[in-house]
Amino acid sequence: MAAFNRFIEKWMALVTPICLLLGVWFPDIAKHGLPYVPFVFAFMTFNGALKSSFKDVAGVFKNPSILLVMLGLIHVVMPVFACGLGHLFFTDNARLIAGMVLEFSVPTAVSGLMWITIYSGNSPLSLSLVVTDTVLSPFLIPLTLRILLGKTVHMDTVQMMQELIFMVAFPAIFAMCLNQISHNRAKECLPKVLAPYSKLALIFVVISNSSKVAPYIRHMNGQRVAVAVTILVLAASGYAIGLLVAKLWKKDHETSISMMYGNGMRNISVGAVIAAAYFPGEVMFPVMIGTLFQQVLAAFYGKATEQPGDSSKN
Repeated sequence: MAAFNRFIEKWMALVTPICLLLGVWFPDIAKHGLPYVPFVFAFMTFNGALKSSFKDVAGVFKNPSILLVMLGLIHVVMPVFACGLGHLFFTDNARLIAGMVLEFSVPTAVSGLMWITIYSGNSPLSLSLVVTDTVLSPFLIPLTLRILLGKTVHMDTVQMMQELIFMVAFPAIFAMCLNQISHNRAKECLPKVLAPYSKLALIFVVISNSSKVAPYIRHMNGQRVAVAVTILVLAASGYAIGLLVAKLWKKDHETSISMMYGNGMRNISVGAVIAAAYFPGEVMFPVMIGTLFQQVLAAFYGKATEQPGDSSKN
């Protein structure tokens, strides 16, 4: 299983797009996994948060300016940017606009921690961002959607918050409580043991959710190709904006890497689960299409910014 985990991490840039295509090719099989996605995703969140502790988060909150700026980029700048481009290019399709906004309203990705480790980012900052953003997401996502989309798309905000608390906030807090009770023994032992199963969970979630977007990918048209290109531009801009803000702020290389990946990588699986549960199928198209680009862009930006000594050269 350890070898499997290393293999998946090495080829992560290809794994998620392949999983998306499997769900699209075999939707009648993949759709049977949909009822179990929230539970599998809760496990993924728990495993990702096991690397964090209340002490890590408290340490960053002693000087919270960077964390607040990153949260502002993730939950204000990027959703507004996505909403603006959506209204500019797809005025006549509220569902596509909703999908674009949802794609860039979800929290930063737990998988970003892998890239931050590879390219020598600021791990305590990134861990704190992931945990803080994860815990706040049940409140921030519905709020962002309500403000930017208004009444153009109907959604059950209360039910959405409850499901996000179950899938995201509760598992993250439980993981940190386990670390606290075990005096960090859980943090030292469990992540390595559970890592390959977390990768399998990711594969399951992506394949299952892809079944709902299959009709839209199988019947691509000019508008959907334009949506895919727009998502690619937005995704690439997320990494660039995070890095640019860090450079303008004159932050060190480690912090710059963390800000780049923090703003660039999104927990697309959260968006896919929300889209599948609370929106029409077309809303999921902009969300899921992001899986084609995210890991590839992560590798590209990592290579573009790497310095001598990064663990990727070892």
